[in-house]
Amino acid sequence: MRAISFVRQFVEAALAIAIAPLFTGWIAQCRAWLQNRSAPPLLQPYRMLRKLFLKDVALATGASALFRATPYVLFGTMVLAAAIIPSIVTDLPLARVADSIALVGLFATARVFLSLAAMDIGTAFGTLGARREMMIGFLAEPALLMVLFNAFLLYGSTSLPSLVDGYRAHLSVIDPSVIFAALAFVMVALAENARIPIDNPSTHLELTMIHEAMLLEYSARHLALVEWASSLKLFNYACIGFALFLPWGIATHGADGAGALLIAIAALIGKLTIAGAALALIESLSAKLRIFRAPEYLAMAFLLAVLGLLVHLLVGA
Repeated sequence: MRAISFVRQFVEAALAIAIAPLFTGWIAQCRAWLQNRSAPPLLQPYRMLRKLFLKDVALATGASALFRATPYVLFGTMVLAAAIIPSIVTDLPLARVADSIALVGLFATARVFLSLAAMDIGTAFGTLGARREMMIGFLAEPALLMVLFNAFLLYGSTSLPSLVDGYRAHLSVIDPSVIFAALAFVMVALAENARIPIDNPSTHLELTMIHEAMLLEYSARHLALVEWASSLKLFNYACIGFALFLPWGIATHGADGAGALLIAIAALIGKLTIAGAALALIESLSAKLRIFRAPEYLAMAFLLAVLGLLVHLLVGA
């Protein structure tokens, strides 16, 4: 059984690495269709990664070891996060030693490394993007923790696999607090992944950039790893949302055989398809906020999560 658990762990991590760029490509296609534009190929992210991996690295003068190591740290932390999040199965060896609080810490580690690398070169845009990124992270993390605490109160665990098992055992129970937590989570996910209305991943205006401003000095395989890590982060946030609010299809403990795994993979692909289209719709209907409005946006997310906690406590009482 232990060998089977490690095989499932490997399959889940490998699947996340493989389809994360595809998820990004699907969102780009849906956005183009909704905006009545010619859609890029679905496999365009893979082509971009292949092109970048074949190029020679150009390093800025004075780049330290931190700047060169950051892409590998980012990619490694996102892969480790994908191995912790129960996207297709809950029987994950790594998930037993790392709960959701550690998962938030992994995301924070990646943010700190990327911000330090952006300031390492000493360019104006890199420093500007790093400061904006840290401001948004400082405001988004409390809201994300409050969303997770809401789920913890429901089933008394900080482990995502335990939360999925608890939801699957009480599918008929509808808690009003979950609706507030889900809204807050969507708002935080948009901010953490540099999506509209907080940031625009396809912008070319340096003064409005946040995440992209920190990547201007990266090239070749370093840029490919950072872009792949960004796709993995978006994929990870989608899977966290599925585990917290849409756990249907995830193979729980005791579900043996390849059939359960195939059903879980099919369910994940279906949920990613719907989530990508919904995200593209939100971005098409929204306008990018001014940077000084970002605190108000994230404060609203935090208040929605707190409201969910209060509703749960009142209903539970």
